[in-house]
Amino acid sequence: MTRHQRRGSNQPYVSDPVSTLLNTPLPADRNPSGMKERIAVRNPISAAGPAEDRLCNNLLRALRTADYALLAPFLSFKEAGAGERLYAPGDDVDVVYLPCGSALASYVLTNEDGREVEVSLVGREGAIGGVVSFGHLPAYCGMLVKFGGAFLALRTKDLETAKAKSPSLTYLFARYADCLMAQLFQSIACNASHSIEQRSAKWLLAAMDRTGGEVVPMTHEQLAAMLGVGRSYTSRVIHSFKARGLVETRRGSVVVLDQDALHARSCACNDAVRDHFDVVLRGVYPHSE
Repeated sequence: MTRHQRRGSNQPYVSDPVSTLLNTPLPADRNPSGMKERIAVRNPISAAGPAEDRLCNNLLRALRTADYALLAPFLSFKEAGAGERLYAPGDDVDVVYLPCGSALASYVLTNEDGREVEVSLVGREGAIGGVVSFGHLPAYCGMLVKFGGAFLALRTKDLETAKAKSPSLTYLFARYADCLMAQLFQSIACNASHSIEQRSAKWLLAAMDRTGGEVVPMTHEQLAAMLGVGRSYTSRVIHSFKARGLVETRRGSVVVLDQDALHARSCACNDAVRDHFDVVLRGVYPHSE
């Protein structure tokens, strides 16, 4: 059985009401040519982008044309660098952010010793903040940019106005919330059950899925913080991966050389999340090749 078969990519999809919510067929899962150049000159939280801007985020891309038209006038681009905090605990969640291309952000919780631990990674398959809540609610955890890039921004009040006009839009965002909750559940089980090596491999694979490339811009310290362990543990794991020819390291990044071998060292948690996305929101979770 191949890696892609284990991940469920060759399994037939069961027909259900989601088929009435999604645009089909979906475009190729890549950032459109020239998108980064156009984003770079746009002001954050400014004028709305053209209709093709939806291509940089899979969740928006999955919307029906009529539903996307309700959101398009309120969308704007925001450039965010690695380490930028979108929300701190207790902040008013008044803007929804949708990562574009290879941009990644995480929900992070702060322990009593001050260390931040990642609880969920979000890339171009999803959105951050207030996608199903009504009104401005305080953030429970921090929301931190892991890999910098472009984000589409949408005020929560504008999202709620659009959802009030379209049950199918409300339904799709509720389905995404279900997928995000499944990811959180799987993360809890993974942290309790799997080794640091398995979790490290899983995280690298999850990042590759979302960025669409083999270069993962991160340091040993950043990986340790994401996993909630000491740097020495992740350093030993990365050195082990390097010795087996799975990865190589460059300044500030890890390059995956053998994705299949890395997948063999990983737990199945990332596959489980991907499979759930594929059932609940077909075509939204990115599949790296």
